[in-house]
Amino acid sequence: MASEVRVGREPLQEFAREVFIKLGMPPEGAEAEAAEMIWANLRGVDSHGVLLIPLYMEWVAKGVMNPRPNIQVLKETPATLYVEADRAFGPVVTVFTVKRALEKAKQVGVCWAAIRNTTHQGAMGYYTLMAAEQDMAGIIWVCNPPNMAPFGARAAGIHNSPIAITVPAKRHQPLILDMATSMAAAGKITLALDKGIPIPQGWALDNDGNPTTDPKLAGILLPFGSAKGSGLSMMFECLSSVMMGNPMLGPVLHGREPGPPLKEAKEVELIGDRPAHSRIRHIQNSVFIAVDIGQFTDVEKYKEDIDEMIDGIKALPRADGFNEIFVPGEPEYRTYQERSRNGIPLPVRTVENLRGVAERLSIKLPPALEAA
Repeated sequence: MASEVRVGREPLQEFAREVFIKLGMPPEGAEAEAAEMIWANLRGVDSHGVLLIPLYMEWVAKGVMNPRPNIQVLKETPATLYVEADRAFGPVVTVFTVKRALEKAKQVGVCWAAIRNTTHQGAMGYYTLMAAEQDMAGIIWVCNPPNMAPFGARAAGIHNSPIAITVPAKRHQPLILDMATSMAAAGKITLALDKGIPIPQGWALDNDGNPTTDPKLAGILLPFGSAKGSGLSMMFECLSSVMMGNPMLGPVLHGREPGPPLKEAKEVELIGDRPAHSRIRHIQNSVFIAVDIGQFTDVEKYKEDIDEMIDGIKALPRADGFNEIFVPGEPEYRTYQERSRNGIPLPVRTVENLRGVAERLSIKLPPALEAA
């Protein structure tokens, strides 16, 4: 029996869009969510793709995600923007915010945009690429309640703060650094669970603070680079959540919950398994920074200089065991090209979970998945 099933981009994106409409989103919001999710799958970032649909269904049912939010601009200046998400699906409010931030950066050279009370935003590089496509540099990071142990601790006290930085190039694809401050993104643990494989030692602890390779027991993530990832996470909190007056870490560490209370909180029948880390309270804050490169140098010269740097790095002598030197975003772009031609591979367990979603919502699976 095959361990995975291939499905085309268009039918999978249409399926995701129909799911989100059934969950109560307006069509334009459902399209924004589905587009980001399939972009992640196409680039091989499967931890942020359609495997998350059952979790999102659960969060909508529990009031964690709001399919029809009241998104508000709380405050703005020519170079700043502060947005209340009202627990919107992450891509909906983030695309809204990024578009406004890019317009501001075109006018004054830079924009620092803050979003409070959003939910899972997906693959961060999706948003910073929007900046590079307009000849700007983009930076984004996310903060949420504690899900990672600080260096030296065996309990969660910080978050794994995904961050992306993207700059444009000329001959080459934009450089996209998209990473978390944990050893691995939380979604990669869910992906390991769907694939039925253990996670590497050093990725996570169980909820008792013991090292584990069982993705289902992985309740506490571990920082990359020990004190480095730990320190970055804390500083991201200082420059976003605390600066917004909506802290994510302090309230939990001192016995209070962050963010607004849930409008409703109820238990629902789950589709598929969940890693232990997914059971923490979910809410996020985010910062997006747009920089107009043309305020500092000629944009075309900048992109040529980026190309020259990439060419020089890729031409360096290779270390033993390496056939090629990659730059940030390059492996994902190659995966994007291959999957655009041949379809997106989904683990059989992910397909079964999506089948459960389709049955519950009375919608059809893409034919390739229906036949699996």
